Amino acid sequence: MSEDSALQRVKFYQTGTHTVGNRLMDEAARSVQASMDRSNAITSGHRACQGCGEALGARYALDAAMRATEGQLVAVNATGCLEVFTTPSPETSWQIPWLHSLFGNAPAVATGVAAAMRRKGRSDIKVVAQGGDGGTTDIGFGCLSGMFERNDDVLYICYDNEAYMNTGVQRSSATPPTARTATTPAVGTAPGNVFGTGKNLPLIAMAHNIPYVATASVADLHDLEDKVEKAMAIEGSRYIHIMVPCPLGWGSAPNATISLARLAVESGLFPLFEAEHGQVTRSHKIRRRVPVEDYLRPQRRFAHLFKKGHEDTESLAALQRMADANIERFNLMGERQTP
Repeated sequence: MSEDSALQRVKFYQTGTHTVGNRLMDEAARSVQASMDRSNAITSGHRACQGCGEALGARYALDAAMRATEGQLVAVNATGCLEVFTTPSPETSWQIPWLHSLFGNAPAVATGVAAAMRRKGRSDIKVVAQGGDGGTTDIGFGCLSGMFERNDDVLYICYDNEAYMNTGVQRSSATPPTARTATTPAVGTAPGNVFGTGKNLPLIAMAHNIPYVATASVADLHDLEDKVEKAMAIEGSRYIHIMVPCPLGWGSAPNATISLARLAVESGLFPLFEAEHGQVTRSHKIRRRVPVEDYLRPQRRFAHLFKKGHEDTESLAALQRMADANIERFNLMGERQTP
């Protein structure tokens, strides 16, 4: 047998945890969870639902922040799913200094923590505030805008599952058009959430001219980690908006969380980009563009759009136009794009 015929390339597909496959990868290509010195900011024992995108997003975001600060980190958490499923009194799944604020004042509390650290001369300790879309785009919006306006030295992370999932799946100002929720039922001539409502928090954050704004997705964890680490190296207010699918509220399969997050990006409905001081500096190019229907169809919250014999082509076309506008606005068509 020749030397060439004795060699066989071995493929390792499991690269999301500290497995043999990850350890054989180049160190720079590994995720934070594949590192021997990973912090595990959220450890086992939390009560998140199967397939919870928020649990995954928070684990990677906070572990990346821990790595960037060498463990010198304090987290402030608004009321919401993440707070509830990680801290069922008297237990906690957090292994970092962690504070629970009210639903609407996490940015203000984080600002206070940052000021206290500054007063104590502890410039090495960084502060992260985090909350869901309800606590960010709605209830905490005023405090967040104030934090941005003052340029307080805090990174705020929004885990966006597009509704108030913890209290019964009610509509938030991040709920997309036509989505069914407890307060926007799929009834009447315009079922689901209506068009023309809601807020785009990344764009609002950019309008405050803060040093750094980014969007991220649990479908691309390396990109998420890179953006968190970049944000932690910047002084002043920073904002990262992470899409985190919710199987319970979206009516999707628990094992479809990553694929749905990827479809949202690849359809253009959730563009990935970075902005500094109000200007977009980089966008994540779409690899393989898909129609928005591919993203919507696996979710029961959009099932009324696809009723046999009564498909809502008008709404589907409007949602496609929204995706197309994002692709144009953020220049998401790159060399990797397949026609």
